[in-house]
Amino acid sequence: MAAKFGTRQNVAVSEPSFTLVQLRYFEAAARHLSMTAASRELTVSQSAVSTAIAQLERELGVQLLLRHHARGLSLTTAGQAFHQRVLDFLAHGAELVEAARQAGTDLVGPLTVGCFSTLAPFRLPGLLAEFERRHPQVHVSVLEGEHSALKAALRAGECEVSLLYGYDLDDDIDRVVVDTAPPYVLVGSDHPLAKSKKGTVSLAQLAGEPMVLLDLPNSREYLQSVLRDAGVEPVIRHRTTGYETVRALVAHGHGFALLNQRPPAEMTYAGANAVPLKLIDKVEPLEIVVAWMRGARLTRRSQEFVKLCRSLYAHPPH
Repeated sequence: MAAKFGTRQNVAVSEPSFTLVQLRYFEAAARHLSMTAASRELTVSQSAVSTAIAQLERELGVQLLLRHHARGLSLTTAGQAFHQRVLDFLAHGAELVEAARQAGTDLVGPLTVGCFSTLAPFRLPGLLAEFERRHPQVHVSVLEGEHSALKAALRAGECEVSLLYGYDLDDDIDRVVVDTAPPYVLVGSDHPLAKSKKGTVSLAQLAGEPMVLLDLPNSREYLQSVLRDAGVEPVIRHRTTGYETVRALVAHGHGFALLNQRPPAEMTYAGANAVPLKLIDKVEPLEIVVAWMRGARLTRRSQEFVKLCRSLYAHPPH
């Protein structure tokens, strides 16, 4: 049964009255499990922290902290649950302050975004240029990496949002689909398939052909699975983590490749051409998503970044 405040029934129930300062003092003490450490962090006296928490407990009518002589503090069951709620409340309060300060003004401040390494050269330049045009007072930093590193960066708070492929994302990560990337086949300009006027190929035509594999975690499994799902066992001749290295090896006749991101030019760094061919097989494209931690309150800066990704690519989520 819910606790009632007041001395009589059938009268207006008074709401508990506590202050933001009391919540901040409690949060610090609960995090450190020490009044002394909390007072040092808050640069106030230990008695001020102790008094504020005692007043908070009295107002709520519940004990939040257990005081152990010479052994610091411990949280009660109610204190543990309340501490988590206070963390959410204080985070929301910080967001409200930011929104109030920026109401009616341009966005300002830093924003760190993650980006999958093979997406970066294709997606980032235009994204960053347009974001800077719209929000010139936001300083964007980019954290580039492979899939697992970007997930770790999101969890560690090293970036607010990340642009990556939509596979292998755990339940603690939210995402929105902003585009898709269908796979295609890449062959050298001297390859017999490159001379086809149709510019298409089936996966069955690649059976027994040597393959140059983009050897990145998750990417390599996906690319090989595309072939195996069509009954073709990959014959891997070369492996490399470099996207442009894959293209250069293919252009010089070392095998075919499967890729998802397609540059506008066929010329490679090595000076030979790599010819893209469209797959006639029905293969599900990879989803490109913007991801963030579930439950996180995105800043306006990161919200605008997500909005920009969706508007630039204008691809509806599945």
